[in-house]
Amino acid sequence: MRKKILIPTDFSKNAWGAIGYAIDLFKNESCDFYILNVYSVDAYEIEQLLLTFPDRSLFEIAEENSELGLKKISQRISFRDESLDHQYFYISQQNDLIPAMKDLVEKKDISLIVMGTKGGTDALNVAFGSNTVKVMEQIRNCPVLAIPPNVIFTDPNEIVFPTSFRTHFKRRELNHLIEIAKLTNSPIRVLHIKKEAELDEEQLNYKELLTECLDDVEFTFHSLEDNNIKKALQIFAESRGSEMIAFINKKHTIFDNIFSTPMVKKVGLTTKVPLLAMHDLRN
Repeated sequence: MRKKILIPTDFSKNAWGAIGYAIDLFKNESCDFYILNVYSVDAYEIEQLLLTFPDRSLFEIAEENSELGLKKISQRISFRDESLDHQYFYISQQNDLIPAMKDLVEKKDISLIVMGTKGGTDALNVAFGSNTVKVMEQIRNCPVLAIPPNVIFTDPNEIVFPTSFRTHFKRRELNHLIEIAKLTNSPIRVLHIKKEAELDEEQLNYKELLTECLDDVEFTFHSLEDNNIKKALQIFAESRGSEMIAFINKKHTIFDNIFSTPMVKKVGLTTKVPLLAMHDLRN
């Protein structure tokens, strides 16, 4: 079955980096890539465009710039992607980013979103930093792989997966983590940042369930004692040189204080490695 991947772009360097990362990550897979650019015209852009194109319709100019930007991306991809089984579809749409992406996820049965963590600041461009967070929080039926600036694709040396062992695991929630681990031969490092000395019975049961879910990939368990979960996660990943972090964005757990909107934003924008946000399918 062909994988369908949605990649929004604001034509920034980081957005192009996300496209390149996705191409390389799935170089041996059958994929349809949907490259999306949304456009609108705000008050500042109206002033700038009127000065530059006094006799043109503002939305006509915005549409033309969007289509031109996508054409340039198409040309760059044609020189870069040597895969024989990648197809590309370019979508220019006058819309807000989240509604446009939600619509495509549903209509095209998108299985993964790949996007940069930071966008451009030029006129007609989307400010991607906040939008990456919104996508992770609001599009809950599709995982998001966020790529920081200046990241060149390499098979991750390992993928850090933090957990409290307090929530139920479903194999299908972990499918994309397992798939990426298999594609890249990357071991998964399950990290429990603990406040208690020992796991209780409930946690032991969930740990056993996670072991069953990860039975066909390489993985190890690790633990750190720290009251500051976010800090411990960063220390663990940075000290080991870990090259990807993945988590399930469950609601109503002790991880709310990490992966609530403000903290997702902080982690997503400060991490130097790709961040895979999966979702609790029961929410």
